Amino acid sequence: MPRTSRRVIKPLLFVASLLPLAWLLVRGFSGTLGANPLETITHETGLWTLRFLLITLAVTPARRLLRMNALIAYRRMLGLFAFAYGCLHLVTYLWFDQFFSWGEIVRDVAKRPFITAGMAGFAAMVPLAFTSTAGMIRRLGGRRWRALHRLVYFAAAAGVAHYWWLVKADTRSPRGYAVVLAVLLLARLLPAGATGSARPAAGGPRTRPSATR
Repeated sequence: MPRTSRRVIKPLLFVASLLPLAWLLVRGFSGTLGANPLETITHETGLWTLRFLLITLAVTPARRLLRMNALIAYRRMLGLFAFAYGCLHLVTYLWFDQFFSWGEIVRDVAKRPFITAGMAGFAAMVPLAFTSTAGMIRRLGGRRWRALHRLVYFAAAAGVAHYWWLVKADTRSPRGYAVVLAVLLLARLLPAGATGSARPAAGGPRTRPSATR
């Protein structure tokens, strides 16, 4: 993929990633968030956190399948958007649901499994976001950085569990996300050649690690 194309695609991807938030704001200002706006905001920000985590995880299999190493250039941005929507989801819960009542929050985390899973998943995303820069990759070294960024698998699994335990009765939607996650994880167990992994040409540039695996 030519560098000029990436310069066009990255801004477009950035704007597209902001559209779910923009749509929430439009609905909020127009009063169309439904009977329970807080529930709608919490649900939508949580879903987009999980979606961006899965999209980020899809980059590696897609790169191998399509033989397009250049796709790695977009993985960091996607991972950071997962973290950004996760922050919005968490702030909505802490501020508008619990009003920063830390005692109630601690009891909620301890007593409600879906809250426990959500908090664990967000906690796993924090070091991923804060070590996503090229400088942190150099400081940690490629091997340790890659080992740390395997936390993205746990974050995604915790996100699915959080959603599944939240809905309780009708689990069709979280089951769908669980299937997507399982496929993305199984794809990583296949030999590189089975998914058409592209290798850099001799003497050609090698792709640096990016924000999530």
